[in-house]
Amino acid sequence: MMPVYRNSRATGSKPPRPGKATGPVETVKAETEESSQAKRSPSSPQGGPKKRSAFGDITNAHKNPAVLPGKKKDGGKAAPKKTQKSTVAHGVAKSNEVNLKKSLKKPTVEEVTAVTKPEPVQNCVSVEEKAPLEPVQPVPEISNIDKESLNDPFAGAEYAMEIFTYMREREAKFLIPSYMEKQLDISKAMRAVLVDWMVEVQENFELNHETLYLAVKLVDHYLAIASCMREKLQLIGSTAILISSKFEERCPPCVDDFLYICDDAYKREELIATEIDILRTLKFDINIPISYRFLRRYAKCARASMETLTLARFICELTLQEYDYIQECASKLAASCLLLALKMKRLGGWTPTLVHYSGYEVTELHSLVKRLNFLLTYWPDKNLKAVRSKYSHKVFFEVAKIVPLDMLKLDEELKRDCDRRGPSPGSIVS
Repeated sequence: MMPVYRNSRATGSKPPRPGKATGPVETVKAETEESSQAKRSPSSPQGGPKKRSAFGDITNAHKNPAVLPGKKKDGGKAAPKKTQKSTVAHGVAKSNEVNLKKSLKKPTVEEVTAVTKPEPVQNCVSVEEKAPLEPVQPVPEISNIDKESLNDPFAGAEYAMEIFTYMREREAKFLIPSYMEKQLDISKAMRAVLVDWMVEVQENFELNHETLYLAVKLVDHYLAIASCMREKLQLIGSTAILISSKFEERCPPCVDDFLYICDDAYKREELIATEIDILRTLKFDINIPISYRFLRRYAKCARASMETLTLARFICELTLQEYDYIQECASKLAASCLLLALKMKRLGGWTPTLVHYSGYEVTELHSLVKRLNFLLTYWPDKNLKAVRSKYSHKVFFEVAKIVPLDMLKLDEELKRDCDRRGPSPGSIVS
């Protein structure tokens, strides 16, 4: 059923009165009211904007028709002497018409030459002769990587910049000191074997990589405070995975699963007691910044492919076993791993977008990138195979089989990048 507009009449409801306009008048009235409602803004207290003509006839000649004195108007008497204004208006209109004809008149050659001919200038020095202009260097553009994910409600693009800024600030709180000198019963090699086993647990349980990175951080922070005996080291590692699984996973493994992977070397009461001990020692503050989160963020800034990101993940995961990298900031380590992966894949260097979002210049990553390439080139311990065998699989694009860069060539490329470092980045392109 079609809606009936207000003030509209049904057809044939009432015969038209003689002398009155029929249907078309009411139709025009209804259309006028509907159009006025459509154009009127409900938010404006004064209704819709009023129409006005822009730059019509500047004079008022069309409003005051000229009436010559002495002549009658509409068959009546002559117009009074007040028609002086109309006479003036008529004169103005006539003057405008003459000026218009003059403007439309085609100028002569002499007039054009007289206008366009420049006058001689004496004792004048150009600006270029006084101070030559320097070439303006273009400001590198920074792409807004979060704008592309604004329509994804699970991405949290509105808060991404604040989240990673907050994580960078928290890094200063979770710096790990060199603690192995205080440990009397364990060594760096034992820690490397433990992390190698934790990598296998993460792969067998199909846990997130964030769970593995956080578990290794929990082990290091706990060992930096408490002393540990070698027979309890595996218990601390499995308990750290249990805690990080509860923090990162949707469905974390149960306690029995961790007792099983330890070959029933520990009891349930020991695992629960160790969990309480680790949480109390760390004061329940386990939201530790990890390099894997920064790595995914920087890879998005570089628009890196999944293969390039996997190569950077492989390099970053190798550092988990090495005690010498525990004191590196997570954000700086992630930036260095991605830069080395970009160099290995011949994909360029550190762009202004990466400088903006990471906060690191290429000069700050120079030494760490060379250390990472040395770690790839020379395998410190041939017995630790979990990470390399994991990333030699086709699922991970076999990135562990990629030949590392030559140390001298890498050093030359990094020096060239430092020399080509441009001006400070500009504003983000929206």
